[in-house]
Amino acid sequence: MSKLVRLERIIGTSNVELLSKKCVLVLGVGGVGGYVVESLARSGIGKIIIVDFDVVDESNINRQIIALDSTIGLKKVDVLEARIKDINPNCEVIKIDYFIDQNNFNILFSEHIDFFVDACDTISVKKMVISKCISDSIPFITCMGTGNKLDPSKLEITDIRNTKNDPIARILRKYVKDSKINKKVLVCTSTELPIKTNTRTPGSSAFVPSSAGLLIGSYIIRYFIK
Repeated sequence: MSKLVRLERIIGTSNVELLSKKCVLVLGVGGVGGYVVESLARSGIGKIIIVDFDVVDESNINRQIIALDSTIGLKKVDVLEARIKDINPNCEVIKIDYFIDQNNFNILFSEHIDFFVDACDTISVKKMVISKCISDSIPFITCMGTGNKLDPSKLEITDIRNTKNDPIARILRKYVKDSKINKKVLVCTSTELPIKTNTRTPGSSAFVPSSAGLLIGSYIIRYFIK
């Protein structure tokens, strides 16, 4: 029995074949990005480019799908590559094990990309992603903040201009306005008010980052087969 027979029943054989020819890049494979990749691998996407420079830390275990006692200290891209291949050995995986900044940003675009997912934490890189994807007509979603939030039902995918209660989105709304970007800028965001904490490092849950990742994955699959 085909691994994707249950998906095939709701989207059809031709769409399953279509997904096998698509390439998605995921920048940042932590709490959100890991679940994006998980959903794409289980949906038969043919090529996935995973970008992250970090290693699995014990503090990741509460929310990241690749974080286990057995993977602490291992490179995130290596752990995720093995997981993708265990799900779908036919999936082509390209690993970019770098901290992305303005000096190496263009390395992300050395392959043809059908969809770009920004799940990184660096505001300057998020700005570059928005400008580059719009200028090159690459479909994309950039994920806003999922920290200090507990209610996944407040997540949505919308234009950056419609966001609220999201500190990261506030910064990027200004960037989009100042840059005179008129095209739609799709983001995954939560309307939930952030929970106030006593530390600068945000808290996080098992529910919101994972749900954001699955929401993005669902959007991408539906985008491809529409």
